[in-house]
Amino acid sequence: MASLRPLYPLYCPPTQFTPSSPPWIQTKAYPQPLFPISSAELQHSVQSQSPVAVSVSFNPSGNLDLPLYDDEDNAGKASPPMPPREGRYEVVIDNDIITRLDLSPFHSATGITSPMSVKPKEFLDRTIGFTINYKREDENDPRELSEFPDIRLWFVRLDAMYPWLPVLLDWRAGELARYAAMLVPHQMSMRMGVVFNPEALELFVVKKVFVVYSWLKEHDDESPMPRLKAKDMARMLGFGIGDDLFDLVDHHN
Repeated sequence: MASLRPLYPLYCPPTQFTPSSPPWIQTKAYPQPLFPISSAELQHSVQSQSPVAVSVSFNPSGNLDLPLYDDEDNAGKASPPMPPREGRYEVVIDNDIITRLDLSPFHSATGITSPMSVKPKEFLDRTIGFTINYKREDENDPRELSEFPDIRLWFVRLDAMYPWLPVLLDWRAGELARYAAMLVPHQMSMRMGVVFNPEALELFVVKKVFVVYSWLKEHDDESPMPRLKAKDMARMLGFGIGDDLFDLVDHHN
């Protein structure tokens, strides 16, 4: 069976989302958090089939150089989140654009006007980010942006039009994490920030791996390592993808 295993294990009490993990998910418990947690960071939890309850989190700083598992002595030594990549394509949206489900700011900022016209290399090099200038009706509204249904709907439409978009985002500045929060069911925690429904996040990650891998393979002249890029994207959201999954896709292409 294809292997899919969460990365960056953390310890925390189990949340209300505690389904059993499928057999190809492997987890490992740690006595203290590997990364400091704030309201701006995203985390999802899974319950192991073993007696040990564990949580799994991705690294919000986007540090792809972390080992698969850190030991206790290295806990809490993750580098802070990185600033937006210089020269990235910046998509600016506001209340009016969001209400009208208007994707033209994305088109004008990136030059992408059709899913068939995109050449990955340029966007993989520069990446894409979002500036959300959203004015709350109630200035005391404590909700995060990912909790507003109209903002989420705008991102749902964008993702439906360009399902491979996550691979082009500015991962190291947290754009992939925020994008996932717009599309994946989650709850807000004062202590942990955004807590994903683990099954929903797992399905989201696997679906995007399939989409991104196939899309990059169609442009293999510009993206010579589609497996690696798809794996890196999954790893940013806390999952390790085995080559056997890609072998199955290729064999039954």
